[in-house]
Amino acid sequence: MGVGGCLALPWRCLVVLCLRLLFLVPAGVPVRSGDATFPKAMDNVTVRQGESATLRCSVDNRVTRVAWLNRSSILYAGNDKWCLDPRVVLLANTKTQYSIQIQDVDVYDEGPYTCSVQTDNHPKTSRVHLIVQVSPKITEISSDISINEGGNVSLTCIATGRPDPTITWRHISPKAVGFISEDEYLEITGITREQSGEYECSASNDVAAPVVQRVKVTVNYPPYISDAKSTGVPVGQKGILLCEASAVPSANFQWYKDDKRLAEGQKGLKVENKAFFSRLTFFNVSEQDYGNYTCVASNQLGNTNASMILYEETTTALTPWKGPGAVHDGNNGAWRQGGCVWLLALPLAQLTRQF
Repeated sequence: MGVGGCLALPWRCLVVLCLRLLFLVPAGVPVRSGDATFPKAMDNVTVRQGESATLRCSVDNRVTRVAWLNRSSILYAGNDKWCLDPRVVLLANTKTQYSIQIQDVDVYDEGPYTCSVQTDNHPKTSRVHLIVQVSPKITEISSDISINEGGNVSLTCIATGRPDPTITWRHISPKAVGFISEDEYLEITGITREQSGEYECSASNDVAAPVVQRVKVTVNYPPYISDAKSTGVPVGQKGILLCEASAVPSANFQWYKDDKRLAEGQKGLKVENKAFFSRLTFFNVSEQDYGNYTCVASNQLGNTNASMILYEETTTALTPWKGPGAVHDGNNGAWRQGGCVWLLALPLAQLTRQF
């Protein structure tokens, strides 16, 4: 229900007032936006919901009576207020302007408003249309969803506003480029793990800043081992075998040597499982530790495995190079540079004889 609602008056006063207004807004008078001899009311007024709307009507000294109407309801007649709505107030009633204001405008206030004046016993009317804009609001959006890889996904985002908002969907991902849908509904057929993540719904209509909400899409898939390498370690040293796997939900890891499962806490071993990898640590590698090891990664959707070898890595001691001119000192074990100066004596003697 818009602005309106006349004051309840005794029936006699009501009859008198209605008779006085008969000449002011007589039946059959066409609605005009002014003419050459009388200024018109302002053009359409556009305001946002919650703001104040001012309706102005230009008059001159020929005007004897004036009123503002909303559809069939009288809001103000001269200085007299006819409506019960406290949001409607008289701003000006002068020789040049007759204006009212509607405060805290809502959508039901939208519509035509008529300024009616009496001049020289000839009524004239001018109409202005009030347009109420409403900021976008998302009223319904899909909940977060978890789905297995290869399944189909349907996301919904419903929004209201005036004018009707434009709705777009965007995948929040470094690989995503631009919008992936410009509709209330987003359909993804045969979803892949790369399409998991957050999807953002945006509703905009230029009345206010766009409103956004996000939906998280989780794509489940079986484990995939991405890294498992054999390692060489000398006897008596610390050795590590690493198994990395991606999976949703996260994988559970198990280690086997040949066909025997390795348990946590086994002497000399430590198994450390995290969300995306498992680490098998040997604190003091012995001959018995060398061999083939298998990492098994599993979740509700499947399992996979990879084999790797812990092998012995031998170290070669580095010895000093015993080349010409190197003499070993047997007393202290040190190497010292001996003289090969006597080797130089022969060439020098030969050169002396030639000259």
